[in-house]
Amino acid sequence: MASHLIQGRTVSMPVRVRDASVCSAMYPVRADAARAVIAYSGLDVAEFLPGKAICALTFVDYLDGDLDTYHEFGVAFLIRPPGSTGSPGLGDLRQAGVFIHWLPVDQRFTLEAGRTIWGFPKELADIELRLDSPYKRCIVRKDGRLVLDMLLKPGVPLIGPGAMMPLDAFTHQEGVTRRVPWSVQARGVRARPGGALIRLGNHPVAKELSELGLPKRALFSSTVAHVTMTFGGAERL
Repeated sequence: MASHLIQGRTVSMPVRVRDASVCSAMYPVRADAARAVIAYSGLDVAEFLPGKAICALTFVDYLDGDLDTYHEFGVAFLIRPPGSTGSPGLGDLRQAGVFIHWLPVDQRFTLEAGRTIWGFPKELADIELRLDSPYKRCIVRKDGRLVLDMLLKPGVPLIGPGAMMPLDAFTHQEGVTRRVPWSVQARGVRARPGGALIRLGNHPVAKELSELGLPKRALFSSTVAHVTMTFGGAERL
């Protein structure tokens, strides 16, 4: 079994998250603008409609896992997996990969582990989560500057547990693009069209999001009370 030494601790593969709360919103953005943002990776966005790509904003409260407890915020894009032909339509987005563009966290152990093991673009930030009410809120500040203030309105409960869903996450660090096998199982899912409000700050990442056309109405948003995840070893492309 592969393992990694992080800050004097052995992290064995696969890495498991036994419980987390996840909130996310997906936004339609111009495909050409999204391509410009992720051009450094050598990957291409998936167009769910001609000229339209999807940018996902996600915040996570990791409650129990191999990388300890921490808060995380993510900016990601749905992409065409390398070697695929064509883009998935809106009804089959699970065929797309997920490229992780920006992934601030608020703890140093997961920062080092994420960057070392998978090449995730983790960096330290102040991440305030307010998850105790039906309205879920995330405030991200980096270097003392507001990046984003995001509020999700409650959605409609979806019946039954979420199926284990294999995904491929993609990362890029120091000229190397990697594929990370990732599986997710969800319980307590609520979803709705729209449902997200965001306020952008004056940080460069906020400027990048504004150039993608945010804030705007989300395609849909979701909250998940309990999520388990498994991350396999990264494969260099």
